[in-house]
Amino acid sequence: MEKKNIDWANLGFGYIHTDYRFVSNYKNGAWDEGVLTEDASVVINECAGVLQYAQTIFEGMKAYTTSDGRIVTFRPDLNGERMEQSAQRLEMPVFPKDKFVEAVLKTVKANEAYVPPYGSGATLYVRPYMFGSSSVIGVKPAEEYQFRVFTTPVGPYFKGGIKPLTIRVSDFDRAAPNGTGHIKAGLNYAMSLHAIVDAHNQGFDENMYLDAATRTKVEETGGANFLFVTRDGKVVTPKSSSILPSITRRSLMQVAREYLGLETQERDVYLEELDSFAECGLCGTAAVISPVGRVVDHGREICFDSGMTEMGPVTKKLYETLTGIQMGTIKAPDGWVVEV
Repeated sequence: MEKKNIDWANLGFGYIHTDYRFVSNYKNGAWDEGVLTEDASVVINECAGVLQYAQTIFEGMKAYTTSDGRIVTFRPDLNGERMEQSAQRLEMPVFPKDKFVEAVLKTVKANEAYVPPYGSGATLYVRPYMFGSSSVIGVKPAEEYQFRVFTTPVGPYFKGGIKPLTIRVSDFDRAAPNGTGHIKAGLNYAMSLHAIVDAHNQGFDENMYLDAATRTKVEETGGANFLFVTRDGKVVTPKSSSILPSITRRSLMQVAREYLGLETQERDVYLEELDSFAECGLCGTAAVISPVGRVVDHGREICFDSGMTEMGPVTKKLYETLTGIQMGTIKAPDGWVVEV
């Protein structure tokens, strides 16, 4: 298929209307088969559950053109599993994982002309989401729902190269110990908006959220998991029941063990031990790994050995290996790369 006439090299990370999106409706206790449509509008009642009580969940993933010209997605089954878990927690009907993967592949295929070419630095971002569509005035789950998938071509998350971030220890809490921090619900991101705007206004790139119960342990940022590297080369990520189980983070930890031969640990990470780490990164779909050079804790600066000019050596190797797997230049573990 001929590609759209888009300046791929200069794409930003934003929304561009593509030709098709997938839509399925839940009514009378069952999902319909779903359809591809050219209509990007969502029409719902003014009293819809999503508008009144924020009953909405979503996923974020990408489609890539590999070095040999194939169009692939990365571990879509894990996105489907996580959306099932999110739906259960918000009392929404589960959209089955196999149907989820089928809908994603179908939507990417229909928008094949928008998948950026290999080597352009751009990718096709895929956003599956679900919301309560029927009217709800009492505080209770909606009875009807809509599941949708749209796509948009996006440029690299880092324009002009990867620069280490400066982040602050936030005074705000991201998630309660028994709350919804472990699912990908829109409400979690809404409550982080004030904190991130405030951080930017204060000159910081992101927030480091601590556990709400003791405020002694590192959890995550508003939209990414943490990954640390010790001075003796161990890769460490925080463990908490209120952290979102990032697919990128889980993949990076496996890459560290199986491709780089590094020891990995998922454990409590205490604020007071940050200065013992050599490297720090934020991991997620958009950038894979964003290096962190400095954490500011109410005036106290914690500077990582990797510095403020480039990625640390272990972080860089993790980034290069995982992106190589995604782009087809490095052999992937079974099931990680799914061809469209």
